Amino acid sequence: MKRIKHWYRPLAKTSLILVYLVILAGAVVRMTGSGMGCPDWPRCFGYLIPPTEESELLWTPGKTYTEGQVIIRDEALLVAQSKFTSTSDFSPDNWAPYTRHDYAVFNATHTWIEYINRLLGALAGLAMLLLALMSVGWWKTHKSRVIVSWLGVLAIGFQAWLGATVVYSVLEPVKITLHMFMALVIVGMLLWMVHSSDTQTHKYRYDRTTFRLWWVVIPLSMLQILMGTQVRQYIDQQAKVMGLEARAFWLQNPEVIFYVHRSFSVLLLLLHLWAAYRVYSMHLGFNKILASLLVLLGLIFTGIAMNYFAFPWGSQATHLFLAAVLFGFQWYAFMELKSASQTGISS
Repeated sequence: MKRIKHWYRPLAKTSLILVYLVILAGAVVRMTGSGMGCPDWPRCFGYLIPPTEESELLWTPGKTYTEGQVIIRDEALLVAQSKFTSTSDFSPDNWAPYTRHDYAVFNATHTWIEYINRLLGALAGLAMLLLALMSVGWWKTHKSRVIVSWLGVLAIGFQAWLGATVVYSVLEPVKITLHMFMALVIVGMLLWMVHSSDTQTHKYRYDRTTFRLWWVVIPLSMLQILMGTQVRQYIDQQAKVMGLEARAFWLQNPEVIFYVHRSFSVLLLLLHLWAAYRVYSMHLGFNKILASLLVLLGLIFTGIAMNYFAFPWGSQATHLFLAAVLFGFQWYAFMELKSASQTGISS
């Protein structure tokens, strides 16, 4: 039993890293427009390992097809009804139209970017399942760890379902936003597991003003992330209308939410500077707050790059990923502050 309990914290950290890799991969998916690289779910064009060439998705005489395998014919997706070997003539009776949507485009790069995103998601789900199994060893002494671990399994299962609905809706913006916020919920749960299982003694100086300040910072940061998703939806629409080559004009006449989002970053910066100053000058020891300030500066820098330098390559993915990292540091700092407020020492 002790060995099982010993694996709880390493698995929580591993799951956290994998979830962050999924978030990063998801950011790359959005940056490259690869969200429909796999038009079905959970497979990709009916394959466990997706095709690399369009010829693999065209009907071919004398080829053996398996049930659920997908082809593109007459700009539509068709699904094999059973296992069969095609004859010299195409037989419609062996196929049924794919009814979830009418998107029937193959791009090998987009397909494999989306596939890697899904593969990382599957690995994260497996890691969290193992974590939940290992948590059972804590049932007698820390029931909350067991409960939260199994809630994490349910959460990542729900996240996978959300991913499927995103595909079925052909990347509906609201569902993409919900998908992202659910990822942050999972990050928060995993960080709680890491924090709750920390056996080291950390001596922090509790400061009520800093604690109250952080109560303000976190909800305002979440509001900023929400506004960022609205700006991103507008940019996605502009990119769809104008094309990727016209990225210099995507923000030529932005909506009001863009100006609010941009100005709001100044408020968040001032609040972070205030909190960081108190931590540094009073030797409070909450280094996660200092890290939050550095990540926020990175977010502001990438935001400036997108606005004034026509969305340099990687800036969009980096901006989204840093938002998730910022939330992680903020949430962990809050848990440390709360522990210090209760005991004077972080547990």
